[in-house]
Amino acid sequence: MSADPTSLFAKSLFFGLIPEDLAFPYPRLADSDTADSLELFLESIRRFGASQIDSRQIDETAHIPYDLIQGLRRLGLFGMSLPEACGGSGLDHRMFCRVMQELAGIDASVALTLGAHQTVGTRGLLLYGTEEQKRRYLPLLASGEWIAAFALTEPEAGSDAASITTRAELSADGSHFLLTGRKQWITNGGLARLFTVFAKTPVETSGRRRDRITAFLVERAFGLESGSEEDKLGIRGSSATSLYLDGVKVPRENVLGELGGGFKIAQEVLGFGRLSLAAGCIGCARTALRLALDHARNRRQFGKPIADFDMIRSKFAQMAIDLYACESMVYLTAGVVDAGVTDFGIEAACCKVFASEMLWRAVNETMQICGGSAYMRAYPYERFLRDARINLIFNGTNEILRLFISLGGMAAPGERLAQLPAAIRRPVSSYGLVADFVLQKLRTTVYGERLSRAHPHLRREAAILEDYVIELEQVVDRVLRKHGGRIVEFQHIHRRVADVVIDLYALVACIARASSRLEREAGGDPDAVTRLCRAFAAQARDRLRRNFRRVGSKDDEALTEIAEALYAAGGYAGEALEE
Repeated sequence: MSADPTSLFAKSLFFGLIPEDLAFPYPRLADSDTADSLELFLESIRRFGASQIDSRQIDETAHIPYDLIQGLRRLGLFGMSLPEACGGSGLDHRMFCRVMQELAGIDASVALTLGAHQTVGTRGLLLYGTEEQKRRYLPLLASGEWIAAFALTEPEAGSDAASITTRAELSADGSHFLLTGRKQWITNGGLARLFTVFAKTPVETSGRRRDRITAFLVERAFGLESGSEEDKLGIRGSSATSLYLDGVKVPRENVLGELGGGFKIAQEVLGFGRLSLAAGCIGCARTALRLALDHARNRRQFGKPIADFDMIRSKFAQMAIDLYACESMVYLTAGVVDAGVTDFGIEAACCKVFASEMLWRAVNETMQICGGSAYMRAYPYERFLRDARINLIFNGTNEILRLFISLGGMAAPGERLAQLPAAIRRPVSSYGLVADFVLQKLRTTVYGERLSRAHPHLRREAAILEDYVIELEQVVDRVLRKHGGRIVEFQHIHRRVADVVIDLYALVACIARASSRLEREAGGDPDAVTRLCRAFAAQARDRLRRNFRRVGSKDDEALTEIAEALYAAGGYAGEALEE
């Protein structure tokens, strides 16, 4: 299928389509000179990290020293993703993600400080700023003289951004807005001098005044105040504070984008943040694997290294499989964004969910491999665990993102279904189910989407993708017919549909990556090249089968009943000795 140049892979899956032009060929750096330049940059970061970054001290003091911040500025790390015209390095998304991967593998707090500045902190300005706004702020941000922050979350508004209460009222003379409210847990909140702040403003729509979210560029000098630094479990060196706005006067020319257009800006900006976060998870997981492997090779039990035991081998193998799939997803997504794709929110969410959960499993297994040593503060492993935990929460919790993936993908099929006559929209009968099954088989064998650009050595893996893409379309159609507009309420369905989409997206990324390498190394051993791809495909097939089988399962009702009984009792009420 030919690709729509403005949209990405996941939404097509809900229609049973495989837009392989978006995945093949797998994106690579344009030329060897670019690759060499990137490697030199990465090597300079490694040397700097080895000599200047003391992660244990940063964690214990919950502070990144000023001299270290200055060193990051001198390296140009605050302007990596910003245009060269304003003093930045102008890295594309693939290169930026690769650098964020490297930085996160050195220190999570440093990576978060730099990542939040350049993704959510400055991305809105890059995408929606006026030329005057960019001229005024981008040089300061590219040099690191000013640090940026993104201020959306509030005490009563986390994932539900529409419920923010911060308000912006236009002055009587129309020259400025007065912003009043409180933001919470703002990364770089204690360091930043420029904030993208989201507030509700009254906007005229269809002849009525309604509250809509608007984005503002707010300088600290305007009167915004930071609270004290939060005492966090992990990423302790990064700054996270509340922000207080008590009638802060913001010039009208500091509105970012259109009045009432802030929600769109927030969603688009968060997509870039999720992709960067996923790249950072790769770096953390690679470091954890490397240290665990070093420990396992040197720790001897029963007369040989523990690395030789099958239960330990299986842990390392699984970490490698997960890393391969995660890398494939992240750099496929970054590559197609570089190619001009603009609608990549679902794909970025898939990357964030997969990467954060991959990292959590990796550090947990690292703790297990390293045993008692991992539990002691003298070693870095327990810090990895603490630093990793936040990734499942911020930039959208993984539960919210699963809803975002499923509901976002179902929107277009739902609209198409709503346009059909009522008699056709109603839930299918048993006869209809048989007809659907026959149609599915016909489409799969005769008319169905084929992954024609997969390498012949990956024909089996391509068939898994083809079969389950068709099944996704059928399941989505069935649940939409059954539940209609109430589908939003069935979160068990959305969890399983989202997990299906994540696996399908990871699978096509793996196939595209392995196919590209097979084509480059035509004389090599195809089994060695495809080993990780095939292992992931086999595991994904089992998960896909299980998730599809359980969509609409009666087990969901049992889970709901158990939870409701627990709520009524105010906790777990079982007593084994009394039963």
